[in-house]
Amino acid sequence: MSGQTYIGIGGWTFEPWRGVFYPEKLSQKKELAYASSKLTSIEINGTYYSGFKIDTWMKWREETPDDFVFAVKASRFCTNRKVLSEGNKSLERFLDQGLTALGPKLGPINWQFMATKKFDPVDFEGFLKLLPKEKDGVQLRHALEVRSPTFDTQQFYDLAAKYGAAIVYADDDESPTWPKIDQPTADFTYARLMSSREDEATGMNAAELNAIAKQTGDWAQRGDVFAYFIAGAKVRNPAAAQALIEKVK
Repeated sequence: MSGQTYIGIGGWTFEPWRGVFYPEKLSQKKELAYASSKLTSIEINGTYYSGFKIDTWMKWREETPDDFVFAVKASRFCTNRKVLSEGNKSLERFLDQGLTALGPKLGPINWQFMATKKFDPVDFEGFLKLLPKEKDGVQLRHALEVRSPTFDTQQFYDLAAKYGAAIVYADDDESPTWPKIDQPTADFTYARLMSSREDEATGMNAAELNAIAKQTGDWAQRGDVFAYFIAGAKVRNPAAAQALIEKVK
């Protein structure tokens, strides 16, 4: 099995990108259209903090190419809670805001957990049971970004596989305690790459990009891949994403 590979960045509104990634006089209203013409995916992370109206989701769909895909970061009100399995109302509120208006452009939902959230197998399975496989006729794919080393266990891998959820591969050199889990628990891979550097024009040197390109190719053998350059030297992330896109063509 070989899947499609989608590569991009987190968000598209970042002032230091203007004149570096975006042309000098490009209108801010045209930034999404421009970014989506250069990249193949973007992780929408504003949804972590607040919801958006359906008209906004439809606008994002209309401004991007037909083969473009968005990942969506889930609301913090769903994941930053003591008892995850009791978050049904918050989860419904997040899913009901209109994100399915993206239609086939809706990629995975990233459920990000704080580093203080430790693995509780009973509660976490209760949470996974809340995640629907589809909504409004649109398939929903779920990715779990965990940051506590307590999740680095076979029991968590097995739970994720049972519910078909991907475990986010998070590569962050500045947070060595975060688990770097590469387990095939779903029919897709979700990677957040956070090690870009400002002293490299493309965020990483050629050898580092080649290594990520090989890893991306290996992931694609087991299904679709969604890889995002996020954090690190953020100003370099669009260039890093473009360089990786060229290497995996």
